[in-house]
Amino acid sequence: MRAKLDDYFSVVFEPELIEEILKVGTLKQIKAGELMIDVGDELTQVPLLLNGAIKIIREDKNGDEIVLYYLERGDTCAISFVNCVHQRKSIFRGIAEKDSEAVFIPVEKIEDWLIKYKSWRHFVVDSYHLRLLEMVEAIESLAFLQMDDRLFKYLSDKAKIMRSTTLNTTHQELADDLNTSRVVVSRLLKQLERENKIKLNRNKIEVIDF
Repeated sequence: MRAKLDDYFSVVFEPELIEEILKVGTLKQIKAGELMIDVGDELTQVPLLLNGAIKIIREDKNGDEIVLYYLERGDTCAISFVNCVHQRKSIFRGIAEKDSEAVFIPVEKIEDWLIKYKSWRHFVVDSYHLRLLEMVEAIESLAFLQMDDRLFKYLSDKAKIMRSTTLNTTHQELADDLNTSRVVVSRLLKQLERENKIKLNRNKIEVIDF
């Protein structure tokens, strides 16, 4: 675990903080499609993502879902900090978009490290700032973009996150992520293909034009 932490976080955290993470952190592997956390779960740990990608989803009272943002290497979920500190249940769902690894930090260390380590304070504030920007972007996308633009932006962003122009996904999965119908997604994908922005294959989409 030391080598994996040092690979990214050695330039983010003090050596003393790295040592504490090694003592109290738990390394977990999360397979693609596996649920990392669900709505209503008790939050007792905060993840530091070492590699992979985690899709963060919000679900409304009717069971409809929408993707808020993705966690990538070096990220943590800022929402988890508040929920952990105030002992609230999770209000989101986190699913591994691809095989991932994370170190999970116990909740009791979060506040202690805010006082003890300057790098941890900066990390938490930066995480809040980044998640806020992503939330604003998601709201702007919903408010101002047509569905075809939303769909293509989502595909482009996902290709960057997955570090691959070929996405393994179904029309129904895209519809779920964008909170729309499969019929609408299928029609718009065909439109994007005619515009030479994507290429459609069975359960695969190649993003051509970023």
